[in-house]
Amino acid sequence: MPRFALLIHDSPRGRHYDFLLEAGDVLKTWALPELPTPGCPIECEALADHRLAYIEYEGPISGGRGTVVRWDSGSYCCEKWTDDEVIVELAGGKLAGRVELRPIQGQTGRWQLLLCG
Repeated sequence: MPRFALLIHDSPRGRHYDFLLEAGDVLKTWALPELPTPGCPIECEALADHRLAYIEYEGPISGGRGTVVRWDSGSYCCEKWTDDEVIVELAGGKLAGRVELRPIQGQTGRWQLLLCG
């Protein structure tokens, strides 16, 4: 089963959360301004793919990009994965349930994440 992680990322641009989904040999990654709350959509930013090592990494990030600490991790089942929609079912220690990710029309790199209750 593929894995996910939610990392607290203290960076020079401020604290945010990195949501990582294992997809083959990379981690698809989104930066969230806050922790997901069931039923409350969050606007987030798609980031460049991360190396698989980050799924289990905690500590400083090279280049003065801050530090990360794992807030939660686990596995997920993929219901749908297209360029316009990612729907997964998370099974983590703190996060569990369906997550829907969709790009925001007209805003390059901006997505909406919804944790369904």
